Amino acid sequence: MAVAFANVNSEAGLKKLDEYLLTRSYITGYQASKDDLAVYSSFSAAPSSKYINVSRWFSHIDALVRLSGITAEGQGVKVESSAVPSASTPDVADATAPADDDDDDDVDLFGEETEEEKKAAEERAAAVKASGKKKESGKSSVLLDVKPWDDETDMAKLEEAVRSVKMEGLLWGASKLVPVGYGIKKLQIMLTIVDDLVSVDTLIEEHLCEEPVNEYVQSCDIVAFNKICKCSIT
Repeated sequence: MAVAFANVNSEAGLKKLDEYLLTRSYITGYQASKDDLAVYSSFSAAPSSKYINVSRWFSHIDALVRLSGITAEGQGVKVESSAVPSASTPDVADATAPADDDDDDDVDLFGEETEEEKKAAEERAAAVKASGKKKESGKSSVLLDVKPWDDETDMAKLEEAVRSVKMEGLLWGASKLVPVGYGIKKLQIMLTIVDDLVSVDTLIEEHLCEEPVNEYVQSCDIVAFNKICKCSIT
């Protein structure tokens, strides 16, 4: 069954996509595919960091697109009312399902996209393909769950303690508090690392779960780990 996405530039659409990506690294399957390209190209601009799951996914796919590193066919995704120019983005055009086929099997998760949004998406897709910016090699995007000791733990101080950890090649990103139960919340935080400089296991075991940070942090779990790029391109 094809999954249909549309109007991902709206608040409602972004919220639903964020929920969809909560337990997924990619739109379909376990690797980046043309399904990801199809949804990615429907964005008129990078999503707000408050949509942490969409932001994580978008940054990862954006890096792969710039490197032309996505070749997997995918399982089939229909981006409703999204017209992507085949000349500039052949991968995305191939991934878009025909508008008249299997309409009864489509699951429409979002609303309609305006003509202005379509045009912006087309222009953005062409600009990304033409980009020749140099990308730094060996980077990964990581999503961590940081759990407090109990419901009396000051979560503001917990986040402050986590962000106080400084390492070469480590960059803290967006975060949010997620209810766990019984009044307890966990911190979910994004980070970008340079693979040759930072080990996530070392970061957790020797920094986040050691003094003084462990005054607030009970444990940490890796929720998602995605490679951003593997080589440098001039």
